[in-house]
Amino acid sequence: MKLEMRLAGGLPRVVEIFVGESVRGLPALLTDRFHGRSLYWIWDETVWSLWGSGWDEAGEDRRVAFDFSEGGKRLSGVEALARELARRGADRRSVLVAVGGGVAGDVTGFLASIYMRGIPHVQVPTTLLAQVDSSVGGKTGVNLPEGKNLVGAFHQPELVFMDPRFLETLPLRELRQGMAEVVKTALVGDEKLWAFLESFEAGLKGVGGDPEALAYVISSCCRLKASVVEADEREGGRRRVLNLGHTVGHAVERSSGYTVPHGDAVAMGLVAAARLGVALGETSPDLPGRLEALCRRWGLPVAIPSRYSPEALVDALKTDKKRLGRTLHFILPVRPGQVLDYPDPDLDRLKQVLRKVGEAS
Repeated sequence: MKLEMRLAGGLPRVVEIFVGESVRGLPALLTDRFHGRSLYWIWDETVWSLWGSGWDEAGEDRRVAFDFSEGGKRLSGVEALARELARRGADRRSVLVAVGGGVAGDVTGFLASIYMRGIPHVQVPTTLLAQVDSSVGGKTGVNLPEGKNLVGAFHQPELVFMDPRFLETLPLRELRQGMAEVVKTALVGDEKLWAFLESFEAGLKGVGGDPEALAYVISSCCRLKASVVEADEREGGRRRVLNLGHTVGHAVERSSGYTVPHGDAVAMGLVAAARLGVALGETSPDLPGRLEALCRRWGLPVAIPSRYSPEALVDALKTDKKRLGRTLHFILPVRPGQVLDYPDPDLDRLKQVLRKVGEAS
């Protein structure tokens, strides 16, 4: 499957998104596409150990294997990678190719936005989380101790290649992290995807061994995200809907010192958003129950651990990068396929909801 994301801001641009079994032919394709330019392949070192054998690239001097753990998603990591590229001769005509999960894509994309004042990059996401979410849309960045993704840039990739075969070696716990974003996507604007998730009895382990199901899930998420980004590339309004579950989710991540995985935190945030929506009279009363049942089917948590108090989570919201001035935009689900932007909900009511989510079993 091929999608084209057409971006109207500034000079018109087209980002091509490919979903299918095409990765082995990627080096030749990119060499032809970027004829005369140097390709530097930035591999997550774990992915390289699993998939690097027999990989046909330009040569070892243009391949960098890097530790893209969440803890290394810092400015210091960007500097280390930039210095390595400089030592290997990367210049203004070079192209970076990120092969790995969300951290690899975020860090490499951010580096591409600033190296030599900006060079092209290609995303080759190898986790479900990166395939359904972070590799599409052009958001790049790193974390600060004060918050997640507080330093970054919008820098669209030239191409995105998604091969579901990469997921064959993905542990179930990592597949689960991507499913949280799939559930979010269904809530935001895809009733058919929601119905699929509710009816797919095999759940998480089953979808991991079903290439057709995975291709459907990935392509559905990419279509929805591409349509939203086309309408609002730099999150001036419409794109905020993609933050469903992330407001509380990011607060949980930060409060945990980023030890709670992103997908698990988003699932907790989705449940909190649904319950808050009911409390505010904006959400269908049956949605929290349906959402929690769906999360359990797909192995996702529905309760916020009690060690993260509502007061601490609300304090963490105050440095969320999605605040505009004094306004915190909270995305609430109305029903599967429909959400609304609810500015500045009452924080005392939010604390009550968070307390209930912490008590959920």
